[in-house]
Amino acid sequence: MSGGVRRAVVGDAAALVRLRGLMLEAMGMTVGGEDAGWRAVAEAWFAERLRDKANFVAYVVEDAELGVVSSAVGACERRAPGPVNPAGVHGHVSNISTDPRRRRRGHARACLDAVLGWFREETEVRVIDLNATGDGIELYRSVGFDAPRFPALQLRIREMTTASGRATDADRPGGGRSLWA
Repeated sequence: MSGGVRRAVVGDAAALVRLRGLMLEAMGMTVGGEDAGWRAVAEAWFAERLRDKANFVAYVVEDAELGVVSSAVGACERRAPGPVNPAGVHGHVSNISTDPRRRRRGHARACLDAVLGWFREETEVRVIDLNATGDGIELYRSVGFDAPRFPALQLRIREMTTASGRATDADRPGGGRSLWA
């Protein structure tokens, strides 16, 4: 590993946006250039969340040559309490991304391990969710993630837009196939 894992600070917000863009692009989304409008909004969002140390964390690996090259994000979500989770706090992991020039070096695992440690040691979280891609699923399974007991479903109530404007059929869930047919 080129650098150690460290907790991200507000000054890392732009790097988190860059890595998010790489992740989304690898997932087949059109993300636009460095001046795409979503990037400034996302940078402000990350900066705001990074200030909330009790409910949000990001860990990064910094490379001497490239700067921040890997990340993982964890967030606490407040939900209604229940018998198994009286605090009602759930965790969500996202933005696990590594610069393609530094992949296969253990960076994503190191960042994920740090986020999971934060959940265990500094929060009341008992259940942690994440959305896996084909590239990451084995990593997530190796640290204990499994399919939920009840399937997660999603409903999009607004038309999707992309960095370049309106979504094309290929950008839609299901690759343009009707989900209702």
